[in-house]
Amino acid sequence: MEPNGTSPKASATKTNVKPEPSPDAQDDLRSLPLVEVAKKLGTSQEGLTQTEAAKRLIQYGPNEIEGKKSNPLLKFLSYFWGPIPWMIEAAVILSALDRHWPDFGIILVLLLANAMVGFWEEHTAGNAIEALKAHLAIRTRVIRDGQWVNPAARELVPGDVIRLRLGDIVPADARLLDGDPISVDQSALTGESLPATRKPGDAVFSGSIIRRGESSALVYATGANTYFGKTAELVQNAHTVSHFQKAVLKIGNYLIMLAVVLVAAIIAVAIYRGDPILTTLQFALVLTVAAIPVAMPTVLSVTMAVGARFLAKKQVIVSRLVAIEELAGVDILCADKTGTLTQNKLTLGDPFSVNPVLPEQVILDAALASRADDGDNIDLAVLGGLKDKDALRNYEIVHFQPFDPVHKRTEATVKAADGKSFKVAKGAPQIILALAANAGEIQSDVDKAVNAFAASGFRSLGVARSDEEGKWMFVGLLPLFDPPRDDAKATIATALAMGVTVKMVTGDALAIARETAKKLDMGANILDASSLGDSKKEETAEVAQSIDRADGFAQVFPEHKFHIVDVLQKHGHIVGMTGDGVNDAPALKKADCGIAVSDATDAARTAAAIVLMTPGLSVIIDAIKESRKIFQRMNSYAIYRIVETLRVLLFMTLSILIFNFYPVTAVMIVMLALLNDGAILSIAYDNVHYKNQPEAWNMRMVLGISSVLGVMGVIASFGMFYLGERVFHLDHGHIQTLMYLKLSVAGHLTIFLTRTRGPFWSTRPARILWMAVLGTQCVATLIAVYGLFMTPISWKWAGFIWGYALLWFLVNDRVKLLAYRIFDPLKIER
Repeated sequence: MEPNGTSPKASATKTNVKPEPSPDAQDDLRSLPLVEVAKKLGTSQEGLTQTEAAKRLIQYGPNEIEGKKSNPLLKFLSYFWGPIPWMIEAAVILSALDRHWPDFGIILVLLLANAMVGFWEEHTAGNAIEALKAHLAIRTRVIRDGQWVNPAARELVPGDVIRLRLGDIVPADARLLDGDPISVDQSALTGESLPATRKPGDAVFSGSIIRRGESSALVYATGANTYFGKTAELVQNAHTVSHFQKAVLKIGNYLIMLAVVLVAAIIAVAIYRGDPILTTLQFALVLTVAAIPVAMPTVLSVTMAVGARFLAKKQVIVSRLVAIEELAGVDILCADKTGTLTQNKLTLGDPFSVNPVLPEQVILDAALASRADDGDNIDLAVLGGLKDKDALRNYEIVHFQPFDPVHKRTEATVKAADGKSFKVAKGAPQIILALAANAGEIQSDVDKAVNAFAASGFRSLGVARSDEEGKWMFVGLLPLFDPPRDDAKATIATALAMGVTVKMVTGDALAIARETAKKLDMGANILDASSLGDSKKEETAEVAQSIDRADGFAQVFPEHKFHIVDVLQKHGHIVGMTGDGVNDAPALKKADCGIAVSDATDAARTAAAIVLMTPGLSVIIDAIKESRKIFQRMNSYAIYRIVETLRVLLFMTLSILIFNFYPVTAVMIVMLALLNDGAILSIAYDNVHYKNQPEAWNMRMVLGISSVLGVMGVIASFGMFYLGERVFHLDHGHIQTLMYLKLSVAGHLTIFLTRTRGPFWSTRPARILWMAVLGTQCVATLIAVYGLFMTPISWKWAGFIWGYALLWFLVNDRVKLLAYRIFDPLKIER
């Protein structure tokens, strides 16, 4: 049974019988004759009623595999297990053994705070990913109450009749009912590299992909009862580690190693001097914990999740969080012309017909090779061009072959009112001409017509019809016009200003591509993809260079896309590629950032890192802008974290080794870490300028700026130490409190230095960031003034520390600008 523009008629006497099978009977349902399967499932080729489907949904449950749900309590407890928690726990035990109860209490608070912040933020990020998955839920075509409807695949039940088409992911285990054999890709399930052919009556399994053909199918198993026990996941694991995350984590490892070496030196000297061993070990552990970027994984995941939620509001769904970072580095975007650069609203022009065929006959033949219920824009435009809407009633479609990547055309076997049968086909002119017996006689006329249409911006559709002897005869061309999107020209100019070159990719003729490129100011250097030859071969340097220099590509088939991406990547480009068809999947996976457009097949969505829910190029450019902002936030956090670690570690180590003085206590270090980690999470929401060039990880710049600011911080700290001891002659207790407040205030002010390349006032910080910093530093000031776990100081001294920290902040801002000129001189400061 095949939907062909009319809804299937439900039988007036039809009733749904309760299904008999138990879950153990799935193998029988896979091999029994179809008639018996339908009987056992209490269904027919007309499907189920909505009422019966609802009952079965309760009986069988949703058509999905429930993921392994982690116990929240066990998840929370896992934050107390690992190298960093062990260090804090060891410090807690040492405090108890040494009977330092204030230290014991506050270090225990640090341990609990780290666990709670990490647990809550990972939970929030996880919820964001679940919300994105809901956007990407697969929908399917199913008969309910005799009508074709499109519910979510999770609502399928055994006994449903579904329709499978090119590019669909099979939503449940099913038996094919009718139609031609179809080609099914089961590689994700079985590892078979070649698609398998399945005939009516054969079983197809949940998670496989339809590569060719289409068919109705009877669902016999859903959810956990499917043969492979799982459905294909559209959204990949959110915990994939990207190149950028690896780079940041390398920085983390470097800081840990630095901390371990310096702390080991402190311990060695302390033992040599005869200091109390328990106190020394406790201090060393706490200092190591403070130096280690404990919040780094949390800041990474929160920043990514916040960005993903923002993009979702703009109709951009991120299927892998790390794709946001990859998108920040894209410098070439290969964009489909149809629907991305143009409106994908086709209108039919006046046909070109081959004598003696009339233009109306060309439209009629093309309409017979079209089908309304597929919702294809070309088919709808052709059918809309019929002057007599009842003309199709005189014909019966005996067999319809939809477009597929092998034949590259639609074809129908038609029976006329007089009983005679013939075939009709439509497709790209070069494909239809290759079929036609009369191609030699009309080739030049057709080429002229195609070029004339193309010069006016029309794409051409070839139409052929078989004669009485069964030979294909080319009958004419249909011109189709797809106007550019209103925002396309401005968006391409914006992309270019951002350092992203947009290259058009289209299956249309060279002349159409050039005409469209001309209208959009994209450049006229359009390469004919058909000249690339075998897309699996290694290109010569000359051809590879021509691909790199091209403004776009015409007459592109999906197999060319992979080749284009590969060549551009070998030339050192970070490539974004848009796609919508099942054959685009390899190119989408190959690209650094694969983008499935709004009407993409399930297979293309699965392969893509980013899925657009609305058409057009502007939404992609918005996504690039946002990804660059996220990169900037991550960059500023990385610099800040290195600066702070260098500042605290070097100052503490040099104070102890040179002056034999502990400038802050273990409890002070714990409170510094607590207030620091609490406030820094707000960087995920900060206002930043995106750079007008693709982002790339610049380790020389990051380490250079960090080292300069870190050393400046050490100088400032020793300056304060000198003033307290040599100028104001304060005792050690007061000096320690002053140093605590100085390290806290100056440390948090550092984030306002690292978040901008230009002067600190060049970009206003987000309200949540400056409020978080101000809040934590007010708390730090109150702790110092009222002497919580330390010697209290007066408000006058607190004001002096704030003034001292602000003065150094202004000095460091000037030093930062100089450092950028040294370590990153080629970039324009913003």
